[in-house]
Amino acid sequence: MSAVDWYLMLATCLFCIGAYGVLARRNVILVIMSLELMLNAVNIALVAFANFVPAAAGKGTYFTLFIITLAAAEVTVGLAIVVANYRLRRSVQADEFSDLKG
Repeated sequence: MSAVDWYLMLATCLFCIGAYGVLARRNVILVIMSLELMLNAVNIALVAFANFVPAAAGKGTYFTLFIITLAAAEVTVGLAIVVANYRLRRSVQADEFSDLKG
């Protein structure tokens, strides 16, 4: 196995753990943390391809910086929604956020 395979296996494991966290958890903060784990797994895969595939030299790093910026914005908006709903309902459970529909 080459070095890229090890990085991709790590990224796959982290992505699967994050996907399980998104699908199985009811706590919104844990769902946001699982989304961040999934984004970091994608970052690992992009950097691995950028370093080990000559045709993709540097391109994966640019996408990684974009994903890090996107993740920061996602956490900011997500936590603002969580704090606003916590002030109203005194709970951070995802199934109690029904007033966000529509």
